[in-house]
Amino acid sequence: MTQALHLTGARILCPEGGERTGDLLIVDGTIAAGEAPSHAEHVDCRGKLLAPGIIDVGVARIDRAAARAGGIVRVAPMPDQVPVLDEPGAVQRLALIGRPDLWIHPIAAATRGLAGTDLAEMAVCLSAGARAVGTGRGWIADSGVMHRVLMYARDLDVVVVSHAEDGGLAAGAVATEGETATRLGLPSAPSLAEPLAIARDLMLAEETGARLHLRCVTTAAGYALVRAAKARGVRVTCGVTPAYLLLSDNAMSDFRSFAHLSPPLRSEDDRKAALAALADGTIDLLCSGHDPRGPEEKRLPFADASAGAADAATLLPLALGLVRDGRITLERLFALLARGPAALLGLEAGTLAVGMPGDVILIDEQAPWQIDADTLPGQAGNTPFDGLPVQGRVIAMWKGGRAIA
Repeated sequence: MTQALHLTGARILCPEGGERTGDLLIVDGTIAAGEAPSHAEHVDCRGKLLAPGIIDVGVARIDRAAARAGGIVRVAPMPDQVPVLDEPGAVQRLALIGRPDLWIHPIAAATRGLAGTDLAEMAVCLSAGARAVGTGRGWIADSGVMHRVLMYARDLDVVVVSHAEDGGLAAGAVATEGETATRLGLPSAPSLAEPLAIARDLMLAEETGARLHLRCVTTAAGYALVRAAKARGVRVTCGVTPAYLLLSDNAMSDFRSFAHLSPPLRSEDDRKAALAALADGTIDLLCSGHDPRGPEEKRLPFADASAGAADAATLLPLALGLVRDGRITLERLFALLARGPAALLGLEAGTLAVGMPGDVILIDEQAPWQIDADTLPGQAGNTPFDGLPVQGRVIAMWKGGRAIA
């Protein structure tokens, strides 16, 4: 007998079809058309929002509890894992461990050991389950190596995910050069480190015809370069996390190490530029950058603490706040959270169209709650949004039509 799930009375949101009120049928894990069979399980959604499950690109660690709380059904982890994802065995093991609840689509290392010198066996890693290749937390400084990476990736028709930040300028820095860093006495680097790296990568991508994804663009100059490159036809996309849309380097003023991020928080002008880039379509993906760090890494002096934030569980409510503020529409939001990431990774997912996987989340958009680092689901709660009141919770979640508790 077929397995069938009939979701009724929902506001159904599809990034490619807008919003409608009605029912959604999932048969044997796939969204289907027609009448629900008599044996189908019926769930009354009571007018809540039914949307595609979130696909989170560029997470630092696999964190099932945080993903479940945040409505994330698929993740693409960075190659900076233990061991580094530079050989097929490591890629294949990681790709299989999350199923059936959380599907993992690894980003394989572009160079061996992420050292930025010798190319990794990209083709073999792709056959083992990788969906992209990447530079990890660092930038490939050698332009000759990056050129070869992009040429190889072009021939494989796979996207290269780059952390665009010139290490020669940013090495040892924990803050962006400016008034806040000076007042706090923190090691800093000019924000120029980002557009310098972006410009080089864009020129190489344009010359090779390769697909380039800039994992997290955070500066006004960086967005201007991406915007101009897209206008020229360069095959480039870029992402951002909510921190760079909602916070500036003023959030570091009390030496709070939860605001120690990589890249570091930028100026207020850069934050406003990020919002403008979100509105005009320059930004293609919204992701969490989930990087849980325990107290032994975060409850230290700011300069000694590890960079990173645990924001998988807060991605959705923070993103819904952008909709309430009129920054983007709800349809555009789920293009950023689901359809865009699926397209980047070459996945048939991210929409609620017939024939797509039954990966859906039920959301109460109005549910109020307060982000609390001590009780946040997941491996750690090191979020710069600790204490912030938000609205929006995932109240039910299905992966391939199967309920995830």
